[in-house]
Amino acid sequence: MDQILGAFGEAIGAFFEDPTIQLAMRAIGIYVVLIWLAAAYWAYRDLQTRTANPIAPYLAAALIILFTPLLFPFGVLLYRILRPGETVAEANERALAEEAMLVEVESQPHCANCARRVHGDWIICPTCRNRLRRVCPNCSRLVELDWTLCAWCGKDFERQELLRDIPASATAPALAASRQALGAPALEQRTADETVTAGRPQLRLEAEERRQQRPAIGSGPQEPLAEGSPPGRAASRPW
Repeated sequence: MDQILGAFGEAIGAFFEDPTIQLAMRAIGIYVVLIWLAAAYWAYRDLQTRTANPIAPYLAAALIILFTPLLFPFGVLLYRILRPGETVAEANERALAEEAMLVEVESQPHCANCARRVHGDWIICPTCRNRLRRVCPNCSRLVELDWTLCAWCGKDFERQELLRDIPASATAPALAASRQALGAPALEQRTADETVTAGRPQLRLEAEERRQQRPAIGSGPQEPLAEGSPPGRAASRPW
């Protein structure tokens, strides 16, 4: 048995003592070392694209080197588990895509009352029943509530139409401010002038009726003249 084991050991020793085998083993060792260093450099460059920290890439390369050429595959596996899931460029692209989507959502029309998305040609919000737009009475196109004239046909909206669209709670402060600016004496004077102006036609009508009812001079029966009264004075009185 010992002779068999000794012969087997001598055969293995002779195999490894062959210059060709020794050269191949040296080449394999150099290749493994190069792969080990390349793995460390790959970890350094890969982490540079995945983080803005300038120290983290050096730590990743040191991790691969500490695992030695024999165990560096385990270091590479550990690095792939711990590294960030996306690169800096991918993160920036995702952030830009989210920002563009947010801008697109904000650019779409929404209700000023409930902030729900509405369509561009809606007049009433179906969620809160808030009025969004109105129809031009001239061209039947949709116009905004704060427009003073139609941009399509040039229709100038009347003040009554504008006041009708404004709630009474919004117009009350404006009316109070106008009354305060005019003052109570001015309002009383205006009311008195309007009353006098409105009563003038009625006064004219009553005066005309009395004039028509008054008998004409010299018509109808006349009373006899009293004694001693001058005739001219009596003739001047028809009654």
